[in-house]
Amino acid sequence: MVEFHVSPTGDDATPGTAGQPFATLERARRAAREATGEVVVHLRAGTHVLTEPFELTEDDSGGDGHRIVYQAFGYGADAREEVVISGGREVTGHRTSEGVWLAEVGDLVTRHLTVNGRRAERAGVDGLPGDVRRTPTGYVTDHPLDWRNAAGVEFVHRGVYPWTEARLAVAEVTREGDETVITMARPAFDRALELYNAEWYGEVTAGPPAPTRVENDPAFLTEPGTFALDRSRPGGHVLHYLPRPDEDPHVVAPALEVLVHATGTRNVTFRGLTFADTTWLRPGSDQGFPHYHANGYYDGGPIEKIEMGEGAWLTAPSGQEQIPACVRLDDTTGMRFEGCRFTRLGATGLGATGGADLVVRGCDFDTLAASAVAVTGSRAVLIEDNLIAHVGLDHSGSPGVTVLGTEDCTITRNHVHNVPHNGIVAGPGRSTRITHNLVIDAMCVLADGGGIYLSGPQGDAGNRSVISGNVVEDVRTPYNFGLYTDYGASWVTVEQNVVARADNTSILHVSPPLEHVVYRGNFWDADPVGSDAVPAGVTYEGNTTIADADALDAATADIRARAGLLTKRV
Repeated sequence: MVEFHVSPTGDDATPGTAGQPFATLERARRAAREATGEVVVHLRAGTHVLTEPFELTEDDSGGDGHRIVYQAFGYGADAREEVVISGGREVTGHRTSEGVWLAEVGDLVTRHLTVNGRRAERAGVDGLPGDVRRTPTGYVTDHPLDWRNAAGVEFVHRGVYPWTEARLAVAEVTREGDETVITMARPAFDRALELYNAEWYGEVTAGPPAPTRVENDPAFLTEPGTFALDRSRPGGHVLHYLPRPDEDPHVVAPALEVLVHATGTRNVTFRGLTFADTTWLRPGSDQGFPHYHANGYYDGGPIEKIEMGEGAWLTAPSGQEQIPACVRLDDTTGMRFEGCRFTRLGATGLGATGGADLVVRGCDFDTLAASAVAVTGSRAVLIEDNLIAHVGLDHSGSPGVTVLGTEDCTITRNHVHNVPHNGIVAGPGRSTRITHNLVIDAMCVLADGGGIYLSGPQGDAGNRSVISGNVVEDVRTPYNFGLYTDYGASWVTVEQNVVARADNTSILHVSPPLEHVVYRGNFWDADPVGSDAVPAGVTYEGNTTIADADALDAATADIRARAGLLTKRV
């Protein structure tokens, strides 16, 4: 086995030994490429700051049955060192004005901030004041606005559809007579006008209504622990932060959007590392974030009208782009993430597109702007024993875990809690197994989802998907379903699950209808919607409804004991 060492205090001119470590991951990558056999790169304690993404290609693969491992020094032992891979930039040289911490940051653009190791929220206010109406180019209000950096302001449109939350940037604000005219950035606003149109039994949506929240202006700094970035002076951006009481801020501004990008890479492992401090700039740009569902957003192209039944229809994109990941895998094989932490990231934590044989095991995901794990079009994926909490902080439609178009994907023994919409999502795919997960406090922000949500075909007669042994509790917002098989889900068996304290435990009548779906041996505290008139495409047998909470707990003790994490976290 060949070993190299990397330390934030090292030197790339040294041989990379324990006594003379390299300084950068890039130098270690080059050394690993030249070595043969098993290679282990030990990252020593501290923060390893990246100024550009760590890129791995096919040439950085393990070969001949060997792996290349990047791990925290001492991984697997009590003396494991704490290692952070950061895309942030330390902000220094501040001054204070009227209690606000100010720092010149040049041309830096970020939508996120870390203060003393904790995510800071962007300053914002609820909605627009005055009598507001929408125009073809934005909004008009009869109330004056005291914004200092109008072109940096971002609108949040929560609940345009019950499952959506758009983000659109302001281009300009002018005062015309007694009115304030807000011109929105384009093409984002034009796309939102195209996307959000619906009628729901007499209630009509026609384009994005007035924002539910307005963010990122120094005028909004009223809550301690919040920040705004003033970009009104090109090349002379100023960061504003309102400290908490008695706080001495150590400020890190996330500057990178991607930390690790592997393309075509094979047989590489990451162990015991913390990935932190990235941003994602698109929502605040003229492209915006016209969100539709889960991690998907509209980026132009055909719009479909979907009939939801008599008196109900909506428009939706024919195709969606997906929120990118901060650790990104494209067409990789045999990648492993074990015992890592993903935190304070400005988009999805870990994302894979295409490829095969991915394992994500024993990792912690928290404080993320979007999802923890998102996999699209991959084969043979195992997502196991991960703790996922407080994700979707910027993008409330983001699930804890989402898989789309996958084959032979297993999501098992994870604990997902405190998420804004669905806990786990499986779009159309084959042979998906969602088993023995514990999902608590899902649907904390948006509506029309569930603890576990499936949409579309899930296989065929020989390759069914299985949702088994999961415990789903405390699904929060109205109009939700603990276990939700939706939009023509087919070839799936839902068995031996427990659902309690949801708005609805499940639903059997959806549009398009369910086909070849089996609900068997589940336990819940209320009958699913439609169980009194089971549709032709559903087999509903051996399920048990127990309204009393203590009795339900007792009857399902064995299922509960086998749901959730395999390894306890301290």
